[in-house]
This record gives sequence, C-alpha cells and structure tokens, in this order.
Amino acid sequence: MKSLGKVAVLFGGSSAEREISLLSGNGVLQALLSRGVDAHAFDPAQRDLADLKREGFARCFVALHGRHGEDGTVQGALELLGVPYTGSGVLASSLAMDKVMTKRLWQADGLPTPKYVRLAHDQQSREQIRAVPDVLGLPLIVKPPREGSSIGVTKVQGYSQMQDAVTLSARYDADVLCEEFIDGEEVTCAVLGQGLQAVALPVVRIAAPEGAYDYQNKYFTDDVKYHCPSGLPEAEERAIQHITLAAYHTLGCRGWGRADLMIRASDRKPFLLEMNTSPGMTSHSLVPMSARAAGTSYEDLCLRVLASAALDATAQRSGTESSDAGPSQGASAPSGGSDDAAARSVGA
Repeated sequence: MKSLGKVAVLFGGSSAEREISLLSGNGVLQALLSRGVDAHAFDPAQRDLADLKREGFARCFVALHGRHGEDGTVQGALELLGVPYTGSGVLASSLAMDKVMTKRLWQADGLPTPKYVRLAHDQQSREQIRAVPDVLGLPLIVKPPREGSSIGVTKVQGYSQMQDAVTLSARYDADVLCEEFIDGEEVTCAVLGQGLQAVALPVVRIAAPEGAYDYQNKYFTDDVKYHCPSGLPEAEERAIQHITLAAYHTLGCRGWGRADLMIRASDRKPFLLEMNTSPGMTSHSLVPMSARAAGTSYEDLCLRVLASAALDATAQRSGTESSDAGPSQGASAPSGGSDDAAARSVGA
C-alpha cells in the first residue's frame, strides 16, 4: 500500500471528545500499519499542522471528533496546505457539526427530524427555559448543538429539570438545543462513497439499558446491545437507508458518514437526529460493525476510507459531490420545528 504515500492519522485534538478520538485513531493507525501503509500518528493538539506539509505527508485520515476536528476547521487548514483528507469537506463538515443548521437544511428538503427549540445564549432566562416544554411537550431532550458522543445531553422528564439541563448543556456550547423526544427504537446507518456512488450500509439497531444510550454506555460498558442485521422489516431498513442517503446528499457529505435516527413506536416513522462526518472507529463503534455485516473487515474499511481522501476542489471537479439527490421518497417535513417560530413561542 505504498501507493497511498506517507499517511498521517489525525487523532486526539482538543475537543471534549479527545478521549474517544484517541481510541478511534489508535485503531485506525494499527489497521493501516497491518496492511503495509506508511502511517504515522499525528495529534494536532501537540503538533503544528504545517508539519504535515514540511514532512511530506501525502494524505490524512481524519479520526478527530468534535470541535477543531469534525467542524470544518481542520478541513480548511488541510485545504490551504493542499493535503488531501478523508471525510466531508469544509462546508459539509461545518454544517453537520451544527445540529440546528443540519435540521434547517433537512426540513427544507422535506426530511423528517424532531421538532426543536434553539435557545441562543441571550435567550436563556428562567421564563424562556420553563416555557420550552409547552412547545415540545415532555419528556424532551436538551443538548449542545455542536458536540457529539452524548456529551452534555439530558433527558428532561419535568419542568423542574429544565434549568439544570440547560446549565449542563451551556457548559459545552453557548447555544442550547431542546428537541422533541421520540419514543421508540434508536438506529444508525452508515454511508460510504461520494455523490451518486454513495451507498448506505446495513442498519444497526441499538438497545440500551432503560434507553440510556449515553457517553458511558456508548464507549465503556458492554450493557448496550447492537443488532446488525437490524432485525427490522425489510421495508423499514430500506426506508432508513434511503432517508440517510438523502440526508447525506443534502448536507453535501463525501467519503463517509453515519446518521443517527429514531423510529417512533406509535407509527414506525423514522426521524433523523444528526449526521456524523467523522464517525467513531473504536471497538464499540458502529460503522465497523455495519461494514462487517456487509462483508468488509475493519482493516479494509480503513483502507477504503483512506483511498477516498481528497480536497474539496478535486472532489467537485471529479463529480463526486451531488446536490441533486433531493429528499427521500415518502419522507415528509415534520410539523413545526422552526427555531424562529419556536423561539417566539418561548418569548425570545
């Protein structure tokens, strides 16, 4: 695999997800080395990104999660350096990292996502916070719109919990996202590829103890059960894959990604929660699990993602990004959910 050149695996970083990124990056690094790739560890929190150019790296595998890694900032730096990298480009990475912007775009394309209220940093008075359940109902979810790995997330059961939930979320992000709770099954669906060549992998169904699919259960226990094949009816699996591909195209993603969704128990309707443009690659991670179900080993998955490394301009010229996919067939825009309307409802 010397044809891939000298490869930097970017992991660690300075975000709240550093610990998970270290796990992901070490896994990717070992997988690439095992296949003869000239791969090297590179932690942007400890080294200058300009070293990538000075030391002759040909491409980067981005295994960073969260801010300054998955939000378009590192991607922009790599564009300026001219070093191809894995995953989505600058704009798609930035959009997908912001769950509010993601929801706006999905709604504009008629894709289903839970209703929400955005509480900006100056819209968090006690009265505004207590009014949110009147808009979204209870229970509801409160979370930072620009973090991942369930960091800062609270399931709110009553009005009295709202203030603490917003305070926790605000530790990680000045804005706070309050989201309608969808009662049902959680699933995730990975995508590999670019433009019209992108394909959705088998769906993973997640069964967490008492529905607590939180940071601890995600990465550090074996209490969560993952089902892949999902066991869902074939039509449901296909619908989720179709909606995920549409969501991927709407954001302009390329290379790879993973959408998280909920299936509402009352009518089996899927709702998009978020798109991860630098998915986890730990021993508990879901993209490798889905790839294995499709017959692709962890090592081959890493090689395939690495081979897709590109710069935005190159990817666009080669026709690998598509904005023509449109919304999923049968997907309908959720009622309400505009953060402007919701903000007015809470007195913003």
